[in-house]
Amino acid sequence: SGEKAFEVYTWPERLVVEQEESQEVNCSTDCDQPETGGLETRLTKTLLAQEAQWKYYLISNISEDTVLYCHFTCSGKQRSKGLNVIVYKPPKQVMLKLQPTWVAAGKSFTIECRVPAVEPLESLTLILLRGSETLHNQTFGRENPAPQEATATFNSTAHREDRHYNFSCMAVLDLKSHGGRVFSSVSHPQTLEVYEPRQDSQMVIIIIVVSVLLFLFVTSILLCFVFSQRWRQRRTGTYGVHAAWMRLQRAFQAQ
Repeated sequence: SGEKAFEVYTWPERLVVEQEESQEVNCSTDCDQPETGGLETRLTKTLLAQEAQWKYYLISNISEDTVLYCHFTCSGKQRSKGLNVIVYKPPKQVMLKLQPTWVAAGKSFTIECRVPAVEPLESLTLILLRGSETLHNQTFGRENPAPQEATATFNSTAHREDRHYNFSCMAVLDLKSHGGRVFSSVSHPQTLEVYEPRQDSQMVIIIIVVSVLLFLFVTSILLCFVFSQRWRQRRTGTYGVHAAWMRLQRAFQAQ
């Protein structure tokens, strides 16, 4: 009962490693004369060096999340400590697609970002950008199984000023909560060609042409009517005087 309790330590305390990578791990204890000690794991391990109170291993080909157990026995009592291993795949390739790339102002288009398998998926964020402006953030929960590709899709409406910006996608893998660092990668920028709808301008031209032709047609009808009336008045006026003169002559002859 008076015996001092001993502790087991691991170094590092947390391990974040890229898939298929190797990592060195140290197991140690504050027991002065441990009877036995070692490292329990399903992974391939190689003992690099050791002393009574510590053992130094190389863990090879780490392919999946796991827990390593350092253990020591001191005065017939065994204690162990687990070391959590998180395996990650950084976003090395980010692909952006605009559909369509040629769009009329006011019409919709789709921004799609795809990243080949990234792990852990719950630590990944896909950010869709227009210039430096964030259009959409896509995160992934633990319930989502790791897919062949992580995908984010966003529907937007084309504006005239969009032609002056580059569209891109940034993939961020944040492993700080696991004791790791932040990895990020950005897609090649894409441009969106925005044009004014041709149908509207053509309709304006058609309306103008039809209006001008209609005006000319009505004007020509009116001019024809005016000239014909004047010509008829001239003819009617001349014949009327002649007829009156003839009636007057007949009246005198009758007398």
